[in-house]
Amino acid sequence: MASGIGVLVSDRIAAALVDGHKIVGDLQSFPSGEFVPDALLGMPADLIVEKIVNVAQPFLSETRAFIGIGFPGIVKNGVIEDSPNLVQLKGQQMQTLLETAFRGLVSDPSVSLFNDADVVAAGLAAKRGQLDRLIRVWTLGNGVGYGRYPSVEGVWEGGHMVVTLDPKEQYCGCGGRGHLEGIVGHRSMRLRFMDLEPEEIFEQAQQGDQRCMDFVKLWHRALAAATATSVHLDGPGKFFITGPNSPFLNVSLLGEYLHEMVKLSPLQGYSLEVVPGGEEIAVLGATVNAMQAFRRNGS
Repeated sequence: MASGIGVLVSDRIAAALVDGHKIVGDLQSFPSGEFVPDALLGMPADLIVEKIVNVAQPFLSETRAFIGIGFPGIVKNGVIEDSPNLVQLKGQQMQTLLETAFRGLVSDPSVSLFNDADVVAAGLAAKRGQLDRLIRVWTLGNGVGYGRYPSVEGVWEGGHMVVTLDPKEQYCGCGGRGHLEGIVGHRSMRLRFMDLEPEEIFEQAQQGDQRCMDFVKLWHRALAAATATSVHLDGPGKFFITGPNSPFLNVSLLGEYLHEMVKLSPLQGYSLEVVPGGEEIAVLGATVNAMQAFRRNGS
């Protein structure tokens, strides 16, 4: 694999030079230093483009300019079709905007855009030397991301899978009812338990609080239902779970519920693993996906 630049646009913008499935040097970011929540929330699209270019610029002299960028939301053909976490990007032709911006610094930039969870899946595949396998990942944070490697055509907004028919389940940030994110997402848990933070819910469940115990079961059953749906549609395989809220997960309980839901014998060859994620995995995966897109396009 040749060298390239990977970028993640999430809570902040992070970028790195990647060579041979390894990050070379230090990660660059905006904002740099101490974490600033919602730093990009409401920032105009053209300013986000400017910040991406600024963060990636130190690496441009060290590689042919193919650049992979992960964004939250539905990303198709270089367009952010929707992004509940960065609503100002909805409908933006981000690939065109970024190629134009980078063209002022390099002669022939190749910019590819991907869903942020998909680049995490690609990064995990590359990190483990498993680029020949089907890998899926749940990223558990403020929302819920569903990443797949290898990437294929489709929407793949797995966090919005319907996992319950209860009409009262309407905590998802998109406004839809019965969604996985409306149960498992950090924001939705805070809305549901106005008196408790998510970590307190799981702590009090361990201490025997019945309300919290019931919710923890619902939380795991919802994630199992979405995972089972993926297995039934896309076959068995490896599922990684990562993100800030992955420590809440009881893998044994998730596996127990999943076993209740997947009964067809050809589909039972799945496995579950909680792994560290983070920006380095995502920027690695963005570069892997960009390089593969670069080769497919015959560049």
